[in-house]
Amino acid sequence: MSEQPKKPAKKKVELDPRFVDYRHVWVCIESERGEVHPVSWELLGEGRKLANALGVALCGVVICGPGERGKSICAEAFHFGADKCYLLQDEVLQDYRNEPYTKALTDLVNTYQPEILMLGATTLGRDLAGSVATTLGTGLVADCTELLIDTDTRNLASTRPTFGGSLLCTIMTQRHRPQMATVRPRVMAMPEPDVSRGGEIVEVPFSMIETSIITKVLEFIPDDTRDKPNLPFADIIVSGGRGLKNQENFRHVWDLAKVLGAEVGASRPVVQAGWAELDRQVGQSGKTVRPKLYIAAGISGAIQHRVGMDGADLIIAINTDPNAPIFDFAHYGIVGNATAVLPALTEAFKAHLAQAKKTG
Repeated sequence: MSEQPKKPAKKKVELDPRFVDYRHVWVCIESERGEVHPVSWELLGEGRKLANALGVALCGVVICGPGERGKSICAEAFHFGADKCYLLQDEVLQDYRNEPYTKALTDLVNTYQPEILMLGATTLGRDLAGSVATTLGTGLVADCTELLIDTDTRNLASTRPTFGGSLLCTIMTQRHRPQMATVRPRVMAMPEPDVSRGGEIVEVPFSMIETSIITKVLEFIPDDTRDKPNLPFADIIVSGGRGLKNQENFRHVWDLAKVLGAEVGASRPVVQAGWAELDRQVGQSGKTVRPKLYIAAGISGAIQHRVGMDGADLIIAINTDPNAPIFDFAHYGIVGNATAVLPALTEAFKAHLAQAKKTG
């Protein structure tokens, strides 16, 4: 009996001595007038996994005005997994402005030295993350779709689309700390809150003279989005792609969506062709969604579209090409012409819902 060759011993990786004082995973919790953006809770769910892998604490950072509900936001952060929250409240932080928020966050990082800092890839988060990373002289990976820990080096492995979304690349910040990343809303799953959890609130003083800040807030005008599509938080989405051939055929997507009470989505070529507005684009350069049901009609499933919707609980794909990439990750596939399949589905659902209504 031949002797099995011994596996080479795993080489121990020495951590950079410059980083020994950098510990803990931080999530910057985005709020506006006391309302927290849901991406912050999604990031706390992901941050909990990273902190557990590193054996460190998960901390939230709450920056707001003195009249806002800073402490109650911290309490909510504990429910979603945070162990500690740093709370900065000051008059100049009442409304978001890049200059005071950048100073507040960079001062906090320099004082407490987190290992990882994450923000939502929202309009506010993108603006703040870039300024903070530049000020700290560290790396920033934007629009990540996956975050993992290399336990040998404690490096954050941040995966994001590249080359126009045709490839996914994994990036590590090896020579600088903190390691920074932004994640778009709905990329990560929303964790279940545990209302029994508590944590420590560290109130950090912040002082900045209003006259030293270049930008001024003259008026706050809320964004009225009542008549706009809200794809990231829809439970059901019916999306159409270039396989529908023309705008007239795209109406079949609207017909099915109406019956199901769903939002209408679209691939990038459809938006570029003018069949649907930009707010309905799903994918790398559009919205990221996590519905309970996603129906993709005439969509090939290229990586640009996949990164925006493969977190759906159930994906049904309709395509004439049995080798279309979308069938590799769809839960159910229908090989057929979407212009024929969609009307059939619409009528079937109409009949089913009518029958269900009759039987109570």
